[in-house]
Amino acid sequence: MRQQDAAHLHLQGVPATRWRKRRGSGGNGVAQGLFDLCGVFLGDHAPVKFEHHFAGYHIGVGAAVVGRLTSNRLHNDFKDDLQTNAQRIADAQGRNIGLSPDAVVRVVDTVGQPIAGFRADPIDLGPPQPTKVVRVGNLDVAASQIQSARDPIAGDVVTYVQYARPETVVDDTINRLWLFLAGGVAVGTMLAGLAGMAVANRAMRPIAAMTAAARDIATTRDPSRRIPEPESDDEVAELARTFDQMLQELDAARTETDATIKRQREFVADASHELRTPLTSILANLELLEHSTADDADEDEQAAVASALRSSKRMNRLIGDLLLLARADAGRVGTRADCDLAAIASDALEELQPIADGHRFEARIDGPVPVDGNSDELHRMVLNLLENAIRHTPAGTTVGLTVSREGDGAHLEVADDGPGLPPGMEQEIFGRFVRAAGPADRSERGGTGLGLAIVRAVARQHGGEVTATNDGGARFEVRLPLAEKFERTIASA
Repeated sequence: MRQQDAAHLHLQGVPATRWRKRRGSGGNGVAQGLFDLCGVFLGDHAPVKFEHHFAGYHIGVGAAVVGRLTSNRLHNDFKDDLQTNAQRIADAQGRNIGLSPDAVVRVVDTVGQPIAGFRADPIDLGPPQPTKVVRVGNLDVAASQIQSARDPIAGDVVTYVQYARPETVVDDTINRLWLFLAGGVAVGTMLAGLAGMAVANRAMRPIAAMTAAARDIATTRDPSRRIPEPESDDEVAELARTFDQMLQELDAARTETDATIKRQREFVADASHELRTPLTSILANLELLEHSTADDADEDEQAAVASALRSSKRMNRLIGDLLLLARADAGRVGTRADCDLAAIASDALEELQPIADGHRFEARIDGPVPVDGNSDELHRMVLNLLENAIRHTPAGTTVGLTVSREGDGAHLEVADDGPGLPPGMEQEIFGRFVRAAGPADRSERGGTGLGLAIVRAVARQHGGEVTATNDGGARFEVRLPLAEKFERTIASA
């Protein structure tokens, strides 16, 4: 009988069959059903990092549902077992049959009093209730009526069989079930997390490659680089192709823009060069006209000729500045040779002294300072720095010119003790058409606003740089590399 009782308490095949039917044939268990459920909610393109967390959550929910359903089934099976055993005893006319050791059996009348001659355990189970299972103390009780009312022992009294058992065995089974489910959830969640991480890493690998490529393009600002295309033909691959096509179009647009700018720079350089020839002719004719009208022309004619000559000289200077800048923008390098920066600076200072306009010059030239460059451009650079110091400082200002060697480079400095640069203009001052305190300012002494822009262009063309600071006045420093022959001479010495 114990084996029969146990048969009613184990997980029977019917519920499992129902689970399989609900999952469909070919299902792979509860985990597969949960992943299918995740697929229903998330679709085929759920984010992988969210999906493995979502799957782990549903494993726990599914385990709770399975545990609750199994617990309810075990309780129902236990009650069915009680009613079945009570009915079997009643069918045997209340005779003793093999029962579980913990079972309580009583044959009673309608009020629960024991019937003589039948088993009646000394535990009062109350009046019989054959329609349901009731709880008495720690026992669940089922009752069934004995059908033979003419039994010689019971006589005409209606008798019932009460069959009771404690539910502790079911509770123990349910506790073990929850323990196993908890362990399964922990292991399943861990496995789902590991699988999710593996899937996420594999799925994110193309995204990581695209991110690295995009970061590299942003760093180098080179749209000609390509975005790696994933092997799989999915949305990520489509995104990579779209980005790559966008970069190709940007690269093409940039190439076209660069070509246009290059053509414009070359045009400006060529136009400036071509304008110098007629301007030179105009200047020569105006100088000849001024000389020929010096004696016999009236004052108005002489003033007109002098004004035209001044304007032509200013235009010639402006076109020369534009030509130099246009050549620098177009990457056209003039003829280079070894030249002495100290001698070039001395010549520029000597050329400017007659028009110093009350300024004092202090020269500290430690020569020779050989550099590899274009002597005319370097002369223009020094001359512009000195003219800038004279133009933007009052009379009586001291302007210092220093040329020396510093390590493996040449150092040229033009400093004055005037009012200095406007605050915050240390970098802007090298822009084109910038005058005095800002781009909109006009110097009282004129000027094109290209002088310091030419200084920076010449310095950079010769592999150097120019900086401006305020140090008791304006200070401009130019650093250029020494000539290679001079460096080799120093190294051999």
